[in-house]
Amino acid sequence: MKYFVLTILVLGLSFLSYYGIKKYILKDNNKKIEEKKEIKKEKKEEIYPKISRANMIMTGDALLHTSVYKSVQKDDNTYDFTPQMEYIEPIIKNYDIAFYNQETIIGGKDLGISNYPLFNSPDEIGDCMVDIGFNMVNLASNHSLDKGEKGALYSINFWNEKEDVLTAGAYLSEDDRTTPRIKEVNGIKYTLLSYTTSTNGINYPEGKTYYAVPYSDETAKEDIERVKDQVDVIFVSMHWGVEYSQSPSQEQKRVANYLSELGVNVIIGTHPHVLQPIEYIGDTLVVYSLGNFISGQIGIDKLTGALVSLDITKSVDKDGTKTIKISNVGAELIYTYYKKTTPYWSDFKVIPYGQLNDELLPNYKSYYEKYSNILKQNDNSIQVKSIE
Repeated sequence: MKYFVLTILVLGLSFLSYYGIKKYILKDNNKKIEEKKEIKKEKKEEIYPKISRANMIMTGDALLHTSVYKSVQKDDNTYDFTPQMEYIEPIIKNYDIAFYNQETIIGGKDLGISNYPLFNSPDEIGDCMVDIGFNMVNLASNHSLDKGEKGALYSINFWNEKEDVLTAGAYLSEDDRTTPRIKEVNGIKYTLLSYTTSTNGINYPEGKTYYAVPYSDETAKEDIERVKDQVDVIFVSMHWGVEYSQSPSQEQKRVANYLSELGVNVIIGTHPHVLQPIEYIGDTLVVYSLGNFISGQIGIDKLTGALVSLDITKSVDKDGTKTIKISNVGAELIYTYYKKTTPYWSDFKVIPYGQLNDELLPNYKSYYEKYSNILKQNDNSIQVKSIE
């Protein structure tokens, strides 16, 4: 009996100990599970502000005189511009957005490849520029109507086939013109609007100003209002100013201030064929003129252009407030080198100033100082890449 009672006590204590330990283990496990849930919950909580970043580079006029395309013409009547861009391609590939101005229309070989005053450039220049990384192109220039309606239509259709390229300034219809074209990179949505202030006196086909959109304050305002709530960044390409003037005109300044008031983030100036200053108007970056990218013109002013780069930062707070900042603006001077051979000049190459020497461009260091000062004369914070 004594042993029986002892056995019962032992079994009872074991039973109680088992369930006590089990209860403790379950409690501990539940605690750990809850702690893991809290950790996961913390991880799921979004961090504010949300930051998105992209970078952009821009350059000026692709102005294809006879020597530029004749120097790369092949026996089968095709053209290979790749050797002219060998110094530029490695730079452009580093940027999310890359802009240039197709100054001379790509109007189709059936209309005849031609020079000033009525230009028509080979398809291959557009193909080459896209291949080396350009993905945003201005089509509104004073030469957009050089080959009439047929040339304009060919150009528009040519560029519409480039799926990853954002173009602006030339459209197939008014509906096409007023339909926003929006791209996105790294979570940043952007658009390009483009206008020209001249067609060199060439009349538009009746009612078809959408072939090369003429600038007016009213048109710009309508276009910006239409798209501003759909994008983060608005770029406006302005084909404006006085040819060969290294200072912006009063009208350029007026329009720049007006576009800034409308909320444009970056104004990209083309047409003067020489460099003009860069400055901020409020939060708007204004590049009054990028000069020529490539041309067969004469004179160092017309053979020197720039690659202007910038960073875009988008910041979104918890309440949805969005801030866009354009910063880290820099420029790299470029030079169109060629040899004066006969019957056409040859060996065209676009070369950064940092890769020049006195054989390629005598006194290039003094020219560097001159053009750097032009770019910075309104804002000394603009960084021009050193050539040392």
